[in-house]
Amino acid sequence: MAAALTAGCAMAASNNVRISGLGDVAFGSVGNLGVDSISSQSICVYANTAINGYNVTASGSSSGGAFKLASGANLLSYEVQWSPSPGQSSGTQLSPNVALSGLVSTATQQNCNSGPAASASLILILRSTIASNAAAGSYSGTLSLVVGPE
Repeated sequence: MAAALTAGCAMAASNNVRISGLGDVAFGSVGNLGVDSISSQSICVYANTAINGYNVTASGSSSGGAFKLASGANLLSYEVQWSPSPGQSSGTQLSPNVALSGLVSTATQQNCNSGPAASASLILILRSTIASNAAAGSYSGTLSLVVGPE
């Protein structure tokens, strides 16, 4: 079974926040079904507010924004976590279409090209218990992230 996820980026209607540095995620062939597959990427979230505060909302490409990969009619759930620090492999669990608020960015430039190279972590987890029950196939989906100022 192979699983791929495209992380999309949607920005809030404000010039005060920006997210950059997202890349496609490929879990590849899941061979060891006894271990969770974790993909973490350090990204840049810039917030030009009084306290550098922001919130993030994630939605998947499945019904109701659920975090699921699809292979034809077969669905495979995955988890999305967020950390306001780069280089993390775990964070706060996100729920589809629900904003995680109270976050503070350390980014000093809109694209983290000066100062810290990244300011947050996006963590995607394909649980072994879910993968071990999935039908064989090539799974894919899209994850959209929206950041807003606080």
